[in-house]
Amino acid sequence: MSLRAPLRAPLRATRTWNPRTLPSLRALSSTSPSRHEPRKPPPEVETFDKTARPGLYYPRPQRERDLPPLQNKWPAILALGAIGVGAWAVFMVFVTNQEKLSSSVMQQVMNTIRESPELRDVLGEAIRPEPVWWMNGDPWISGAIHMPGGNIDLSFRVKGHKGAGTLYFTSIRREKGQPFQILRFKIIADDGTEVNIKPALTRPS
Repeated sequence: MSLRAPLRAPLRATRTWNPRTLPSLRALSSTSPSRHEPRKPPPEVETFDKTARPGLYYPRPQRERDLPPLQNKWPAILALGAIGVGAWAVFMVFVTNQEKLSSSVMQQVMNTIRESPELRDVLGEAIRPEPVWWMNGDPWISGAIHMPGGNIDLSFRVKGHKGAGTLYFTSIRREKGQPFQILRFKIIADDGTEVNIKPALTRPS
């Protein structure tokens, strides 16, 4: 009979597998850092003690002479203003002369002198206003036609196939509503002959 007692096998606690505990184990393993994974060192801070490298530098060319001084612009502005005012004045003179040519007074005066036999003997036939080159071929009518004020005073050159002369016509209205009275209606020819025109119109309109 053996004196040795039979060896008892060590008791091990057996665990039952529960599938419900798997997600919690996975979360625990994902959150807990691994013991074997080394930690990354913090990034080094790089500092600069000098400025950045400059780009290519091109030297500025040296000018041979100084720039001219700025000129005063007032003379040019005044010259342009004078030219503009002069052009406007010429335009207004041309327009005013065209209004006199197309007026009814001018038409009646020309009809009267064309029918005058005394004037035809001095200037000839085809009596008409004498054009001038600086009015672009139109005659120049001096004076004014102011019908509301009752004052008409004209003078211009006329010519025919025999000669030329200067016509003078003046008519006034003394009171409003009264007819015009012709004070002067004559032509002085270039040879000095003076022809008085019998007034065929007494109320120019």
